[in-house]
Amino acid sequence: MRDGEVIAAGYDPELDELRRIATHTDEFLLELERRERERTGLPSLKLGYNRVQGFFIEVPRRDAERVPKDYVRRQTVKSAERFITEELKRFEERVLGARDQALAREKQLYEEILARLIDALGPLQATAGALAELDALAALAERACVLEWTPPELTAEARLTIEGGRHPVVERFSQGAFVPNDLALDAERRMLIITGPNMGGKSTYMRQAALIALLAHMGSYVPAERAVLGPIDRIFTRIGAADDLAGGRSTFMVEMTEAANILHNATARSLILLDEIGRGTSTFDGLSLAWAMARDIATRVRAFTLFATHYFELTTLATEVEGCANVHLDATEHGEGIVFLHAVKDGPADRSYGLQVAQLAGVPVSVIGEARRYLEALESQRDRERASANGRGTPAAQTELPFLATATEAPARSAAQDEIRAALAALDPDELSPKAALEALYRLRRLLDASET
Repeated sequence: MRDGEVIAAGYDPELDELRRIATHTDEFLLELERRERERTGLPSLKLGYNRVQGFFIEVPRRDAERVPKDYVRRQTVKSAERFITEELKRFEERVLGARDQALAREKQLYEEILARLIDALGPLQATAGALAELDALAALAERACVLEWTPPELTAEARLTIEGGRHPVVERFSQGAFVPNDLALDAERRMLIITGPNMGGKSTYMRQAALIALLAHMGSYVPAERAVLGPIDRIFTRIGAADDLAGGRSTFMVEMTEAANILHNATARSLILLDEIGRGTSTFDGLSLAWAMARDIATRVRAFTLFATHYFELTTLATEVEGCANVHLDATEHGEGIVFLHAVKDGPADRSYGLQVAQLAGVPVSVIGEARRYLEALESQRDRERASANGRGTPAAQTELPFLATATEAPARSAAQDEIRAALAALDPDELSPKAALEALYRLRRLLDASET
């Protein structure tokens, strides 16, 4: 009511007139000017307005004696006389206060309507509630029919089984055919570590599971060929990157706050979605936190959990923790590009395809080329270190950071290795340009090759 426009046009003639005056002043003045010209026979007559005098009728001085008797002189200017009539005066009073008068009239009408409705308030509220419920149910029924949704099966056992699950929003706006996927969680399989490329569909897969669970528990049909769901008390999510600068919280602080809420409040009957935990800090810190959180959820909380990550080290949890399994979103390379298959398959992904996704995003070819050369050097170094570790009878650590040996390795240092160590100690990463860093990397590689021969 503060801004008006609550009462519909046509309900009250007085309100309609006030609104018309407030919003169609120019039309009224043009109409009045036309009528006054016809009445006086003075084609040079015109209407005007200023803040000092308000509205006025202006006539050239030579025609001032020909004006009607009801014209009241208001002001004399250099070459004209200005008059006002009773009609124009009334209009001026109305138009200058028309908006305030319209608001006051509208509030009065609104209060009168409320007073009339008091006696019928109970039945009206019941009718409104019934219409709202009917509207929601009709919308869900229409979607279920048009989009071929199916009725979910609810069971008392701990279970979340989805066959041919789809994301209703992504499916609606997807340019191509949507790829349905299955999900199977039960008492023996409670956590999925989900790997695969960016744009591959990890987040869609996670969110469609939560949407299907939510729709099922609110009594709706679901976008899946079949869905069997046990009791779920709450759905917890840690997805996306957002900060709260006004509240003094960085992106990583927001991420950790949400993660802490999950760890403190989730139960064995909860559904948890975790997407890229730990990416807002250093690689080792982020990896350590992601690993510890995943392990705590899998061993202590035991909630149904979908954990998407680019930390391939987390895929080892499937061999270490009971109830944890690996799945990945499939993709394949085509030439120098990538084709996303959006199909969920068992096992971990073999790579992240980060360079291919960057190329799709439009990163310059020269930058992609430099990144590819640097990646090849890093992977080559990693492979040699793994081969060296295996040669000593020590298991190779799965790591994306090839220069870091595991804590269990303590190789004897040769003179060449001491030289490599000295060369590394002499480097100041903050002072190196990209070109100098690459040259230093190749120099260290040559020293390593020499030490192995």
